[in-house]
Amino acid sequence: MNSRLLTLIVAAGLTAGAAGTATAAFSNFITARDGQLWDGDQPFRFISFNIPNLLLLEDNMIFAEKNAWRLPDAYETTDALATLRQLGGTVARTYSITVVRGSEPPAAVSQVLGPGQFNEAAFQAMDLVLQTANEQGVRLIIPLVNNWPWMGGRAEYAKFRGKTKDEFWTDPQLIADFETTIRYVLNRTNTLTGVRYADDKAILCWETGNELQCPAAWTRTISAYIKSLDPRHLVMDGNTSGMRTGSLDLPDVDIVTTHHYSAGRNGMAEIIRNNAAQAKGKKLYMVGEFGFVSTPQMAEAIQAIRDSSAVGGLLWSLRSHNRDGGFYWHSEPGMGGNRYKAFHWPGSVVGADYDEINLMAMTRTNAFGIRGLTPPPIPAPAPPRLLPVTDAAAISWQGSIGASGYQVERAAAPAGDWRLIATNVDESFTQYRPQFADEQAPAGEWYYRVRARNDTGLSAPSNVVGPVRVTSDTLVDELADFSKVQAQSGGWKIATHDCRSAKEDATRAAGLAGDTLTYQLPNTVQSFRVSVFFPKDESDVKFAVSGDGQDFQDVPVQKEAYFEAAGDYGYWKPVLFHAENLSGGKFLRLTLTGETQIGRVEISHPAPIP
Repeated sequence: MNSRLLTLIVAAGLTAGAAGTATAAFSNFITARDGQLWDGDQPFRFISFNIPNLLLLEDNMIFAEKNAWRLPDAYETTDALATLRQLGGTVARTYSITVVRGSEPPAAVSQVLGPGQFNEAAFQAMDLVLQTANEQGVRLIIPLVNNWPWMGGRAEYAKFRGKTKDEFWTDPQLIADFETTIRYVLNRTNTLTGVRYADDKAILCWETGNELQCPAAWTRTISAYIKSLDPRHLVMDGNTSGMRTGSLDLPDVDIVTTHHYSAGRNGMAEIIRNNAAQAKGKKLYMVGEFGFVSTPQMAEAIQAIRDSSAVGGLLWSLRSHNRDGGFYWHSEPGMGGNRYKAFHWPGSVVGADYDEINLMAMTRTNAFGIRGLTPPPIPAPAPPRLLPVTDAAAISWQGSIGASGYQVERAAAPAGDWRLIATNVDESFTQYRPQFADEQAPAGEWYYRVRARNDTGLSAPSNVVGPVRVTSDTLVDELADFSKVQAQSGGWKIATHDCRSAKEDATRAAGLAGDTLTYQLPNTVQSFRVSVFFPKDESDVKFAVSGDGQDFQDVPVQKEAYFEAAGDYGYWKPVLFHAENLSGGKFLRLTLTGETQIGRVEISHPAPIP
């Protein structure tokens, strides 16, 4: 176990407990009777979200790092569940209990390391999730194993014993190994609350697994074993698309579920109504995952949930703010048709291709409506937390729930006078990059602060960071368009798909051999950093500077490659090209020698003297 990681997780948990309210345990376990869920004597229904990164983050897609996996911290866990509450959600479904997959994800962050071997640091992160769920009033659905390999699942249990993944359903040793995990999870005592998982009312139900393709005999065995250890929590049969009729007669299964990512011949809404009718009178039914269709089709599906006997539905999926600034991102290149991404609240024009703003607003209305409530006004956001700033061109902050934009302020002293230098910064505009670049800071020492805003109001200012010494300014181009380019030649296009392959970079300039881009700076180019992706073979990018924009002189560059493997998502090759201590002019031209996509350009030049 990584002792430093364990120390950080413990510290994060203690910080969360100290900074937030005391654990506010629910009064009741959720129960099932008379064809619906109950919270005490009140019916319990929900429209809410899956939050796949609650137990393990697979989306830390920093350009210059090869490892995308880490455990969530207290800020991220609280942000995810508090965001859900502002959206009107009362239920979150995690992804399944994680199992080590060799080197990816690393053993340091997987929960199950082998038969009967468990990672304390990873389970302390889960302790924090349960503590926070109690504090935020969110019930959790926790799948116990995954059918698929993304965070480890049945195939990994089989590999521990040198067997095949399909033997997971029938082999007595593999079933016993999985039951050992179940026993450990249910009997674990939370290190932050002192509550045994089996006694934690924040858990709505245990799900036998995620999208399982298992025989009924396995479900009978596992559901009975869960109930033998924990008779007070409900058990849901983990299924994928069609109704698994064999589960409707199993005595220890309380809830059945289906997942939907296509409108189908008769529409998603009709499928949901038919499933609810099929389960009615036998088991409770919920839509465990649905998405990747238009907003009107999603609205129809949600209305079908509300009108039928379904107890609720969970959209796929919601991602939280990132401790390092901005959001976590997760594109869906498969079933999402290379168009849909995980959702962020309250949505952004960056998500216009999948109608994020309208979808999130519609979902919030229904999340309150299914509970018989009118959505309350969205409050003005809390102050963001400005992160340390060493470069005025790289300013990041921990975002505020419900903020639609941010304003950045600069001053020559910690007490002001504060000058407004940016009015409506969209934190979704950059992915795993700083949220803001002060591209026109005069030379000197400066202090910064940030405020969050939405239609309700403006937050109080963040903490003040500084002094930040400025000698150079930096032009930063995220290549959302070519507005910062002085000249171009060739067949350049702005690419907005295949984002997962490009480490979630949402916009990139795509070109071929011979294509050029030219930038003009206010004065002499001093240095540059250009982040590129090679979808196929790695090639060079040539750079040259000029004083007049006509006669260019080649400059030598260094490059750093950050490619490890294509992995599960077919990652492209990320390479950073950079050069320092340049002279020769205020124009910089880059020329491609092969198929290339440019994600970000940073060009530094002397800051003006005030």
